[in-house]
Amino acid sequence: MTALTAPLSTASSESAVKRTLYLVGGLLALVVFLTPLLWSVFRSVQPNAAIIGEQAGSFWQLTGENFAGLVSADLVRAVGNSLVVSLASAVLTAVVATMAGYGFARFRFRGVLVLFGLVVVTMMVPFQAILTPLYLQLNAMRLTDSLLGLVLFYTTVNLPFGVFVMRNAFASVPRELEDSAHVDGAGTVRIIVSVLRPLIVPGAATAALYAFLASWTEFLGALTFLTRQELYTLPVALVNVQQGAYGEVNFGFLVAGAVVAMIPCVVLYIALQRFYVSGLATGAVKG
Repeated sequence: MTALTAPLSTASSESAVKRTLYLVGGLLALVVFLTPLLWSVFRSVQPNAAIIGEQAGSFWQLTGENFAGLVSADLVRAVGNSLVVSLASAVLTAVVATMAGYGFARFRFRGVLVLFGLVVVTMMVPFQAILTPLYLQLNAMRLTDSLLGLVLFYTTVNLPFGVFVMRNAFASVPRELEDSAHVDGAGTVRIIVSVLRPLIVPGAATAALYAFLASWTEFLGALTFLTRQELYTLPVALVNVQQGAYGEVNFGFLVAGAVVAMIPCVVLYIALQRFYVSGLATGAVKG
């Protein structure tokens, strides 16, 4: 009896140690990632003098003047522009990536692996390298200084990753499901919408979330393609938030703007976290 109890107690103690280590590691990761966010929120409700250290003893002075200044600086319009561009880019990227991913995963034609390899290779090319050709192309199409042109630009940049994820998502679905649906008379669109949709939602959510986050935080492309101030997105508008002589930057405004910018990212990531992790795991396992 004692001989049987000893291994059980040893195993339970090892599992307790593992749980403790996991808990400590999780708490450390939480502190590492949460501390900068909370620090930014705290700084956003401090006056500019406290942030740059001009006034001693003003560290605990809290105010809402930074957010009021953002409203008066018409940053609300920039937030709206960013939301429109980011949401449109996310939806368009998810739709096009779904169609392309289905074609790469299900259709067999000459050169399919080569074409898919080219799509994957484009993920390694920084968009700055193709910024000038894209600008010339959009300018020829009269889509520069336009939110629609910016949406097409972001979709082009984010599409390779979306195609890669969706191709692997479709490859992980058994073909027997589609064969059964074909026997019942369903077409390709009906199969994707009704039969495969529950299985590919994690991949589509991953592609959409990635495109949204990349579009929401992107600066150089928006600065290049937009010239009218009323069309500026949030990252570009934040750079223009200045006050004082000789272009002195109001860091209170910038920190408050950064807090506003991170709110949709945090909310959307938390809402789609389980889909995002599942979609990335699918892309990693199936190739």
